[in-house]
Amino acid sequence: MAVPVYLALLRAVNLAGYKQVGMADLRELLGRLGFADARSVLQSGNLVFRGRAQSTVRIERRLEAEAEKQLAVQTDFFVRTAEEWKEVIEGNPFPREAERDPGRLIAFFLKGTTETKHVKALQAAIKGPEIVRGEGRQAYIFYPDGQGRSRLTVALIEKMLGARATGRNWNTVRKLGALATG
Repeated sequence: MAVPVYLALLRAVNLAGYKQVGMADLRELLGRLGFADARSVLQSGNLVFRGRAQSTVRIERRLEAEAEKQLAVQTDFFVRTAEEWKEVIEGNPFPREAERDPGRLIAFFLKGTTETKHVKALQAAIKGPEIVRGEGRQAYIFYPDGQGRSRLTVALIEKMLGARATGRNWNTVRKLGALATG
């Protein structure tokens, strides 16, 4: 029986001196907790690893507690199975944008779930050209003018969707997906 593959995203780490954590430290932490084959992508808290089958919520809680205890980093972890990640990629409602401008397509991973009505409320609250789609544990937002200039902030996204969130651009989503299935 194959050992499941998981992906973990850390929220808001290594941002201009804020919540600094080394990827090597995170990989070592995963090893101490009994996970195997830990790999990281970029310096923004993206991990792929193997471990015994268990709920992603349980893994999130354990990683959050141990990162705070062992690394003095207090942050949210968003964990998905490799199969769930594949569904995120296949469920992308913006395939043309993903090919044409993947850096401006952001997949937001949520703690908990959101409903279509919350996504529609978020779309109605947007004052710029951004487009949002999604439901469940993720939302997809295309930022035609780039995320840096947008007034659509993570705080507004979280408020309207009713869940904590962390985003990754489509290039990173694909890199992580390739690592999880490779």
